[in-house]
Amino acid sequence: MLEDEAYCTDILTQISAIQAALNAFNKELLANHIKSCVVRDIKDGKTEVVDELVNTLQKLMK
Repeated sequence: MLEDEAYCTDILTQISAIQAALNAFNKELLANHIKSCVVRDIKDGKTEVVDELVNTLQKLMK
């Protein structure tokens, strides 16, 4: 779009749509991770997964 000299607002709109799609994907992936990997690790006594999850959430919330 930049090479085609698209209007800046159009570029910003496209970037916003891409960010929204990535956020939706991240939410789905995180939910699946919690429901499977995190739950399994906690059941197996690997509670360090909670710290890992907290760190991941902190990174995502920046």
